[in-house]
Amino acid sequence: MTSARAIGLAGEHPSPSGPDAIIRVRDLVVTFGERAVMKGLDLDIRRGEILGFVGPSGQGKSVLTRTILGLVPKRSGTIEIFGEDVDAISLARRRQLEQRWGVLFQQGALFSGLTVKQNIQMPMREHLKLSERLLDEFARLKIEMVGLKPDAADKYPSELSGGMIKRAALARSLALDPEILFLDEPTSGLDPIGAGEFDDLVSTLKRTLGLTVFMVTHDLDSLYTACDRIAALGDGRIIAQGTIQEMLASDHPWLRSYFHGKRARALSPGGAPAPAPAYAHA
Repeated sequence: MTSARAIGLAGEHPSPSGPDAIIRVRDLVVTFGERAVMKGLDLDIRRGEILGFVGPSGQGKSVLTRTILGLVPKRSGTIEIFGEDVDAISLARRRQLEQRWGVLFQQGALFSGLTVKQNIQMPMREHLKLSERLLDEFARLKIEMVGLKPDAADKYPSELSGGMIKRAALARSLALDPEILFLDEPTSGLDPIGAGEFDDLVSTLKRTLGLTVFMVTHDLDSLYTACDRIAALGDGRIIAQGTIQEMLASDHPWLRSYFHGKRARALSPGGAPAPAPAYAHA
């Protein structure tokens, strides 16, 4: 498949520090006024995984994403991305790193006055010097990649369903062929069928494009079907991380309530998660 990276528009990429970590967060402290949201948080996001990030509402799941992205200032701690301390690099180098990740915000955050095609092309116009023909070709490829019909290209966000908005926003997040995707509640507001299809799409893109995905979510089906590992936030720190089986085995009160509560999935007789409902992959 033709892409910006394939035609030589991306530079050499150094390996991240540590054996697997593509993002490494250490002793992160984030405060809003006198309120501490992150209280010395440590977290590694490993290359090639989908990491689901969960926690009680209002505890700072989205804040962590925005802090890693540089949208929320931190009080202390270190954040390394691709092995580089983001506080120790120049602004120009920071801008280069930003081209290597894509972001899907919770409500899509599409520009209402632009068509889907124009939304997707915006990052390309900002960072790449491409002809109009190539811009149109790349936008078409991204639209096809996320499962939208070709005629979606000329539609405005107000003409799209909720699921189409999510896919269009995902297409824009893929505009520069990123290595990391940040997804903030990607299935929020979708019906179960649409949510299951979106999880399948993210998993397929992860495999085919070699993506690393950091997914803030409260969707139990997403955690069961799409995520390789899960990290749970509590009181400003990571209280547990591991596979879904390890989360199910945890004795932590919040994790037990979350994974074994009234809305949790049933367990099979052997104690493993029951298969996903048929509609989840319809």
